[in-house]
Amino acid sequence: MNALIVVAHPDPQSLTHAVAAHFADGLSQSGHAFEIADLAAEGFDPRFNNDDVAGFYLRTPAPADVRAEQARIDRADALTLVFPVYWWSMPGLLKGWIDRVFANGWAYEEGDGRIVKKLRHLRVHLLGVGGAGAGTYRKHGYDVAMNTQIDHGIFDYCGARVLTSELLLHTHPDEAAAHLQTAFALGRGLFAEAEHGEAA
Repeated sequence: MNALIVVAHPDPQSLTHAVAAHFADGLSQSGHAFEIADLAAEGFDPRFNNDDVAGFYLRTPAPADVRAEQARIDRADALTLVFPVYWWSMPGLLKGWIDRVFANGWAYEEGDGRIVKKLRHLRVHLLGVGGAGAGTYRKHGYDVAMNTQIDHGIFDYCGARVLTSELLLHTHPDEAAAHLQTAFALGRGLFAEAEHGEAA
């Protein structure tokens, strides 16, 4: 099986990139293929532009760079987003990728007052790397807010199932190793449920 891992951090030496690499290592060790989409390194433009507006209204096909990203997702059995938490959400680069790529006509369709969810086949895994402790997230409800806006507001709207939604909260250097182990284990077990179903 094949996974698309989308990384949104400008620093290739960041913990976010290390988490993505360990997740990929876990996938590889379990015999699965993967593709890494490094949005910053690839220069993806997150700005929703007039061509995107025309695509939204289905007046023209989506822009070529958007269609290329949609094709990447179409080739994948699972989508994993690995990102740093900026202001209690995903970075603008990743949000812009979603704004442009999860477009009307491909991710969902609006018409006659109804929403048709077109990504019911997609399995999503979210790994957010945060710099505050779990107590801060709980105290202010940031964890619940992120779940509402990302897991439910974005992916459920399109019919995609979020199977993993992890916040790897990094407040001390010693925690990095544990987060990398978690990422490796998640990658290694990513398709275990599907394989178990096939075996049965």
